[in-house]
Amino acid sequence: MTEKTHDGGTHQHGHQHEGAQQGGLNLHKDADNAVDMWDGMYRERTKIWSGNPNPQLVAEVTGLKPGKALDLGSGEGGDAIWLAQQGWTVTALDVSAVALERAAAHAAETDHADKITWQQQDLAEWTPEPVFDLVSAQFLHSPLLPWQDSAAKAAAAVAPGGTLLIVGHHPHGLPSWSHHHESHMFFTPEQLASELQLAGELELADGLNGDREPWSVEVLTDRERTVAGPNGESGTTLDTVLKARKPA
Repeated sequence: MTEKTHDGGTHQHGHQHEGAQQGGLNLHKDADNAVDMWDGMYRERTKIWSGNPNPQLVAEVTGLKPGKALDLGSGEGGDAIWLAQQGWTVTALDVSAVALERAAAHAAETDHADKITWQQQDLAEWTPEPVFDLVSAQFLHSPLLPWQDSAAKAAAAVAPGGTLLIVGHHPHGLPSWSHHHESHMFFTPEQLASELQLAGELELADGLNGDREPWSVEVLTDRERTVAGPNGESGTTLDTVLKARKPA
């Protein structure tokens, strides 16, 4: 699920994701619903993303005790497969049946397919339950789903004592070749902190889940990352990263 350019990119893209063309990819924003929009994009090529896990996911999850993980916007499965390889039992949600079919086929080529459950789900219509030890929301940028809603639903799916990891594009740190013009779809660390009601002591206090005890925020930052462009050029992008632990 990043810059997730395409086959030559560095990793797999999270999927209620980018809101415009990139490297010749066309997001079908004239579609009547999210399923048609994302299926249309995936049908344009037999492979969109590299299949590698997102680097911020690897950086923040490596070393955590495996449990039940939720991968929101799982795309072609790079993050979900990596999590399963680390010992997690993964539920992978995506709105695109095309993406999920590809992801399941990729997982079947590994020894960890039985650790992943693939579910087609429009996050706009999804009601989360707080049962996951890790919730990963990587680049959930969509013209049909405000990032504030996806962040709230991600937080609501975290079990007591579990970890929330949200990564997104910083609106002021897109690569030079990016065609994104909808900066409202992206967010800064400060905007994410405000939306999730982060206190000055970096605690998620009485946030969107209605928790009475504060969440412990372990990471709230932006990180520059080198990415490859559609024609092989090198550039940089800026990721917004939040990692927080829910009180037990």
